[in-house]
Amino acid sequence: MEKINSTEVIAGSKFNRFHLILLLWSFFIISFDGYDLVVYGTVVPTLIEKWNLSPVEAGAIGTYGLFGMMFGAILFGTLADRIGRKNVITITLLLFSLFTFLCGFAQTPTVFSTFRFLAGLGLGGIMPNVIALLTDYAPKKMRSMIVSIVLCGYSVGGILAPLLGIFVMPKFGWEAVFWFAGLPLLLLPFIQKQVPETASYLIRTGRKEKLIATLSKVSPESTFNLDDEIIEVKTQEIKVPIIGLFKENRTLSTVMFWVAFFSCLLMVYGLNTWLPKLMIEAGYGLNSSLGFLIALQGGAIIGTLIIGRLCDQFGSKKMLVPMYASGAIALTLLGFGGSSFFIYLLVAIAGAATIGSQNIVQAYVSQYYPPYVRSTALGMASGIGRIGGMAGPLLGGFLLSVSLPIHLNFIAFAIPGLIAAIALAIVPAKNAYMDDIDSNVESIKTQVDAV
Repeated sequence: MEKINSTEVIAGSKFNRFHLILLLWSFFIISFDGYDLVVYGTVVPTLIEKWNLSPVEAGAIGTYGLFGMMFGAILFGTLADRIGRKNVITITLLLFSLFTFLCGFAQTPTVFSTFRFLAGLGLGGIMPNVIALLTDYAPKKMRSMIVSIVLCGYSVGGILAPLLGIFVMPKFGWEAVFWFAGLPLLLLPFIQKQVPETASYLIRTGRKEKLIATLSKVSPESTFNLDDEIIEVKTQEIKVPIIGLFKENRTLSTVMFWVAFFSCLLMVYGLNTWLPKLMIEAGYGLNSSLGFLIALQGGAIIGTLIIGRLCDQFGSKKMLVPMYASGAIALTLLGFGGSSFFIYLLVAIAGAATIGSQNIVQAYVSQYYPPYVRSTALGMASGIGRIGGMAGPLLGGFLLSVSLPIHLNFIAFAIPGLIAAIALAIVPAKNAYMDDIDSNVESIKTQVDAV
């Protein structure tokens, strides 16, 4: 009879078909999360005209979905550490796909806002759990890169929304871009079948046969039998997972992560909601302004992939602090105009440094905390961040309503970037869980030998 430790098996595994399937489904899910992020900004100029909304009213409608995301991130992030990440991913995917789809049938701002809130509950919960599940199963040497690749789906979805806005809205109306969001409902049975449950949850619930089957896919070159003994590394029991975020000298880190998430999501949601409108105010047409959204998301993809790779080599913190700062600089320069090429370049840099940095910081947080509070850590940080996300559309609506010079609008969105850079610079890297993974594995081996 052999002794099996799932943490060691997963950490030492090589990327294979199991990881690829998990990566592809995660990419698909996050793409629709990103699609929903940008879809309201795509249609907001049309809705302002159709429903005779003021900029402040339109900004307020934009916050309803974010309000739901805040509750969803905290609720489902914490719940997943108790009932399993796969179960929560299924619930949240159903919520956000169904109610975003129904937004296309809304006839009034009130009904539309209600559906956006309900969809937000699912959207807030899906991201933390997908990222936590990826981190749970990613090979040690590829954690940041795998998460970064999947989070590029966020920007792919963000590009798809304005593209559909350009080509579909003129023929089928604004409603059609919301109907497209129902596609994941059709594929939910396949996702349910192929996405695994986390190993720690399978151990905790005594599902040994399922665990053995999953580990056999994670590490096909290894041999596992039902008679083998599963070694579970004992962790401190915490009835309220949130408390675990403040243990082991992580209080300062937790607060600074919250500040960084708040600041960055204020920029991300503010820009994705109001960038088309700001560019229209600057003299660009609607289609050109939607093109800036595409440049924003394209920059995010490139930034996420490049920085994600560098994070695996040099560390996430060393890459993220200058990224946040460069975003603030790009947004400030954007307000002063220039040639079309220069403007598109600045928008792309802003995308890399805001959305791209937000993608990477989620990978960082997922590795910073131990597995038993990983979903809670991401959920709470995302929930706090959504408060900043709600402030972004409101801030943009207010700034437009008082008719400030265009460069001041961009400076207002640049300031949070500096705040995020400072907050992340304060995070003590020495307290990160994954930074001490080698000693953790050695401790695991010691426990196994002792048994």
